[in-house]
Amino acid sequence: MLDLTVRFLAWMLRICTPSPQGRHRLGAMPPLRFIPVPPPAFTEILDGNASRLVRPYVLEPTERRHQRERRRAAHLATLGIDVGPKHIHGVRVPAATR
Repeated sequence: MLDLTVRFLAWMLRICTPSPQGRHRLGAMPPLRFIPVPPPAFTEILDGNASRLVRPYVLEPTERRHQRERRRAAHLATLGIDVGPKHIHGVRVPAATR
């Protein structure tokens, strides 16, 4: 009985799984073709005056203050404290509703 079960499972595996094809059936690996590529030749000289000297991520003092205010408001919001904006659409908002 065990022999029939093993033969049945082997037959099912043969039907359900794909048979190996391509390189897996080869006895020996074919030789690889290697074509050397020469390294790129840099012929032009880089001009240091063409690039901007100011890094784009450096903030001005007013931008840094606004960013600090936004981060503070976000941190206080996680604590349940609302420090919303002082002006909404150009209209001043009272402190009690913020």
